[in-house]
Amino acid sequence: QLQFVESGGGLVQPGKSLRLSCAASGLTLDDYAVGWFRTAPGKEHEGVSCISRGDSSTTYYADSVKGRFTISRDSAKNTVYLQMNSLKPEDTGVYYCAASPKQCLGPERDYAYWGQGTQVTVSS
Repeated sequence: QLQFVESGGGLVQPGKSLRLSCAASGLTLDDYAVGWFRTAPGKEHEGVSCISRGDSSTTYYADSVKGRFTISRDSAKNTVYLQMNSLKPEDTGVYYCAASPKQCLGPERDYAYWGQGTQVTVSS
């Protein structure tokens, strides 16, 4: 049975860090581009970061998180991480991981598999 489980969200103060995890079962994440997306009230659904499939593991970031967030994968654990540093209130939202059999920069409709989301709240 295919399953994505995100974890690591929570409430943190501005400037602090969180690490989100996306653990998969039923598929091998190395075979997929894996992206992190977020949704916040009053804001558009946003692609935050992506790591390409295969050996290259090229990474991509939205301008709003570049230099603060780092995406990585642990093939042995079949897990993708999003390390979020220097968090800002505008980073608040529900974060979803998703897998695409195609490329990172393809349309969101290419992401066939989605997790349930994890809430991140950045507030003092």
